[in-house]
Amino acid sequence: MARIGVYICHCGENIGRTVDCAAVAEAAGEFPGVVDAVDYKYMCSDPGQQMIKDAIKEKELTGVVVAACSPRMHETTFRRAAAEAGLNPYLLEMANLREHCSWVHEDREVATEKAVDLVRVMVEKV
Repeated sequence: MARIGVYICHCGENIGRTVDCAAVAEAAGEFPGVVDAVDYKYMCSDPGQQMIKDAIKEKELTGVVVAACSPRMHETTFRRAAAEAGLNPYLLEMANLREHCSWVHEDREVATEKAVDLVRVMVEKV
C-alpha cells in the first residue's frame, strides 16, 4: 500500500492569497494512500525541506507530492531533498498551484477546488 506525503506551499502570498492552503491539505489527507498532509508558508525553505525529509523517514513514505510553484523552479530542490532522505527522487511529483491555479483565478473558492483537483491528480500519479 502506498504511503504518500502531500506538502502544500503558500509561496508566501503567491498561492496563499488565492488558495486556502489549509483546506487543500485537509482534503488531501483524505485521499487514499495519503498518510501525511501539511501546509507550510515556504516549503522550499530549509525548514520546509527538512519537514519533508523528516516525514519521509519517520512516516516511511513511498511517495511525495509537493503542491507549490512551477516545477521548473524547484523540482530539483525537492527531488534532492527526497533523495537525501532515502526516497527515489522520481517518486516525488509537483502540482503547480502558483501558475496553474492561484495566478489565474480570483475567486478563492474556485481556486481552492481546482488546487484540490491538481493535488489529487499528482497523488494518483505518484
